[in-house]
Formats: sequence, structure tokens, C-alpha cells
Amino acid sequence: MLISLYTSRVVLQHLGVEDYGIYSVVGGLVSMLSLISSALSTSVSRFITFELGRGDREKLRKIFSTSVVIQLGIALAVLVVAELVAMWFLRTQMQIPAGRETAAEWVLHCSIAIFCINLLSVPYNACIIAHERMGAFAYISILDAVLKLGISFCLAVSPMDRLIFYSVLMAISALTIRLIYGWYSYRNFPETRGRIIFDKAVLKDMLGFSGWSFFTNSTHILNSQGVNMLINVFFGVTVNAARGIANQVEGAVMSFVSNFTTALNPQITKCYAAGEKETMHALVCRGSKFSYFLIFLMALPLICEAPSVLRIWLTAVPDHAVVFVQLSLVMGMIDCLGQPGFTACMAAGRLRKYALIITPIGFLEFPLTWILFVLHAPVVSTYYLYIAVKATVIVARMFLLRDMTGLPVRRYIRKTVIPVVKTTVVAVLPSIGVTVLLPEGILRLLLSVAVGVLSVAVSSLFVGMTAAERNSIISKITAYWNSKSRKDNR
Repeated sequence: MLISLYTSRVVLQHLGVEDYGIYSVVGGLVSMLSLISSALSTSVSRFITFELGRGDREKLRKIFSTSVVIQLGIALAVLVVAELVAMWFLRTQMQIPAGRETAAEWVLHCSIAIFCINLLSVPYNACIIAHERMGAFAYISILDAVLKLGISFCLAVSPMDRLIFYSVLMAISALTIRLIYGWYSYRNFPETRGRIIFDKAVLKDMLGFSGWSFFTNSTHILNSQGVNMLINVFFGVTVNAARGIANQVEGAVMSFVSNFTTALNPQITKCYAAGEKETMHALVCRGSKFSYFLIFLMALPLICEAPSVLRIWLTAVPDHAVVFVQLSLVMGMIDCLGQPGFTACMAAGRLRKYALIITPIGFLEFPLTWILFVLHAPVVSTYYLYIAVKATVIVARMFLLRDMTGLPVRRYIRKTVIPVVKTTVVAVLPSIGVTVLLPEGILRLLLSVAVGVLSVAVSSLFVGMTAAERNSIISKITAYWNSKSRKDNR
């Protein structure tokens, strides 16, 4: 997370606000295609994890091999179609500053290459997560972040146009990570070795699941990259740069939480596959609550001190960046609350019902934003709208969890929602007090961060957790420090 935040600062300094905005909006154009990879990734991860839970190794090998064939075919199709359609949109519809058209086209080509490379990594990534090899997943993720940091420093000595140079190096970095994922999976998981098997029955099941997943994931892409396009059309690339900064901060903070949910998700799916519904319900409630506490720990100090943090981090802060960052973090807090529930619904496999209820709610963000912008509403209005949409999705998902997995709504509210609300109210009050009583400056920043982290940690432990959860965490911390003390004494 820290590497990612620092990398964004260096990249913005070397590229400048205008080129950073170009990379954000043009790369976002290709990111709209990630609804394809997201749908396939959800499908592959679910099927691989489900078969691991059932213990069917032969079926597991068929699923992996078939998924590799699917990803390869789709990558080739996307490469051709994206080059034609995205290039037309770039040249005819987007607001690109004069003289930067060639650089923008390079960004587009490299972004398409990165997308195809990442698409081919999906089966291998899914295997690592399904087998719960979180150590390998962590090290590869850290290497990815370090490579991007190295690329940001290379911009200072770029032998060519910096935006083009940055785009090419990002594509090389993606290829490197893809090869590492493949090598690790081949060495450790038997289902990734041997001849490729193309099973039509498996293909039918996976494509059916992927189709509804595609429909569901399209809302996220439309609401993120689609709205990014609307902002470009109505407000220009400088506002895209501010949104890009907000997305970087939200992404860095969410990555702090996503690795927790990444470790949790296979357990939820395996419990469902093994018929252990009660254990799965406990994991969903506890996972939702702990995910929120983790992101709240990072988000509260950033929300309260966003102006100071952005000035220190970026030096030159784009207009709208402060409020974008604050509202993006609020959106992330709401979103992470529902991720374990989403995984449970995916494990149940009844995606048609989920998609037909959740997707229409999610689709409201894009058309309503368009209407607001046409009516000359401020750009920040899209964030308030998105927060309302996300909150509505959380409520609808609670009832779907009841129908699809048997998790009672009252239990979810009692075990997750009420502890989260209480913790939020208790933790926010000290941070607000510091912000109101002290003048803005480095002293308030340091005190606000310390108070924010401490208040979230204490309120989460004593207000948000049950006695059993609290005792378990305290005992683990105590055991860690005791073992560390014994090693130091030796």
C-alpha cells in the first residue's frame, strides 16, 4: 500500500497533471473491458475452489485446462476488437490535448496488451488463491508493486516521450508478473501440468456462470470507467487526473483489505461445497465486519486529513482531488462490507437470480450521472449518487443471502451491521474533535492520525467485537510478543 501511494506521487511528478490524466482516462477506456476478465476470473475461481472443497482432482484438472483455452480465445478476440473500436473512440470522441494524440495511442496499445496478459494470468492466479498459498500471493504482489515503483523512477531518465515510455514499461512489468504466476503454479499444482484438455461440459457450465457474472460485473465497470468517460467529456482531463488520484488512494487502501478477503473467500466457498452452512454464515458475518474495521483503520485518518496528506504526498494537488479522495474512501468502506456476502452468493452458484436483482440497481449510477451532468450539476455529485447506490446494493444483498444461502437477515444485522455502526460512531467522535479544535498543520496531522488509528483500534476491539473474538485476538498478539521476547533473550 505504501509503495503504491509513493509510486503515484512519483509518476504524477514526472508525467505532469495533463499526461497523468491522459493515462488515467485512456487506460480506463481499456479497463472497461475488464468486465470480461472479472466475469471469467469469478467463474474460474469459483469452480476451482469448489472442486478443491469437494476433493475431485480429475474434475479440477479439466476445469483448469478448459479455463486456459477460454482465456486464450477471448484474449485474441479482445486484441482485435479492442484495437479497432477503442482506437475509433479515442480519435473521434475523447478530449485529448493537441499534440498528445500519438502518446495517447501508445497508451491505448499498451493498455490493451496489459489487459490481454492479465487475462491469461487468471487461471494461475485463481489456483494460487484457491490453494490458499497466501505467502506466494503476497510476495508476487509485493514484487509487482516494487516493479511499478522502479518504473516510476525510470521516468526521470526516459530516453523518449515519458508517457510512451511509462506505458511500454508497464506492459513489460505485466508480462513479467504473468510469467512468475505461471512458473509458480506449474511447480506447485498438479492440475496445471500435462496436456491441455478441452471439456465441453465444463465449458458450458463455466460460460453459463460467466455470462451472468459478466452481466453483474458490467455495473462496476460502467460506474467506474464509464463515469470516467463522462467526466472527460463534460469536464476534461484535469478532472480525470483528480479522479485518478482518488482511485489510486482508494485502491491502495482497499489492497490493504483485499488480501484479507482474498484469504477468506476460498474458505467460504469450500464450506459451502462441503455443506458446512453454519460455518460459512459465521465466516460471512465475521469477514464483513473485520473487512470494514481494517479499511476504517486506514480511511478515517485519511478522510479527516486529506488536504494535508495530499499536499505532502503530491505537492501540487489537482482541483477536486481532496473531496474525491474523501468520498472514494467512504465508497470503499461501504463496498468492502458486502464482499464476503458476494462470495457466498457466488459459491451458491445461483447467479441468475443475483444478477437480475442486483444489476439493475447498480446500473442506476451511470445514467443518473449523465442526467446530472447534462443539468450542470457539479462533478462531485456523481460520488454522492454512487454512495447511495452502493448502500442500496448492500441492503438488497442481505435478502439475497437469506434466500440463496440461508443466512437470516436479522443475524447479519445483529452480527455485522449493528457492531459496524456502533464502532463508526464511537471512533469518529475523537477524530472530529481534533480536526475542529486544532488549526491545520503538521502537529494536527500527526495527532489526528494517531488519534484516528487508536480510536478505530480500541472501538473495534471493545465495541465491534464479541468477547470471544476480542480474547482470541488479544491471545494471538500476546503469544506473538512472548515468542519474540524469548527469541530476543536467546
